[in-house]
Amino acid sequence: MSFNTRAGTRGARQPSAGWAFRWFNNLMARRIRRKGGGIFLGFNALVLTTIGAKSGLERTNPVGWFPGKDGSWLIVASAAGAAGNPAWYYNLAAHPDKVRIEVDGRKIAVVAEQLHGVERAEAWQQIVDAAPRFGQYQVKTDRELPIVRLVPRPAQSTT
Repeated sequence: MSFNTRAGTRGARQPSAGWAFRWFNNLMARRIRRKGGGIFLGFNALVLTTIGAKSGLERTNPVGWFPGKDGSWLIVASAAGAAGNPAWYYNLAAHPDKVRIEVDGRKIAVVAEQLHGVERAEAWQQIVDAAPRFGQYQVKTDRELPIVRLVPRPAQSTT
């Protein structure tokens, strides 16, 4: 499915990408890796590694996740209700097949796909039931918060 959520016209303040934000993200990523998983801002957490849409460089972010019904991981590009999508959303859109997560002490190559329609609605209900904060984020902005499913990448054949 396509990554097609545009920035909104209103929302909470976009989290700053300054040194303090990067320091905190790096600290949380190290903590998640060391513990083989963990909690980040009250959610199950994983480390998401993407390829920069513009830079082509690896980018790492801790993100909260929710279990998909098919053994996948669901993440929400909420940016805490900001008008714009987080940078990692655009990285996933540019390179959905070059994504890696670290969760439960494992590194897993995954493919990212944005949910739409009924599938998104069902996942959204599951997420807001588990974490009502996301419902509050949605009220802050006029963009629909993207939900991305991460599924294990099929093994590559060497023949």
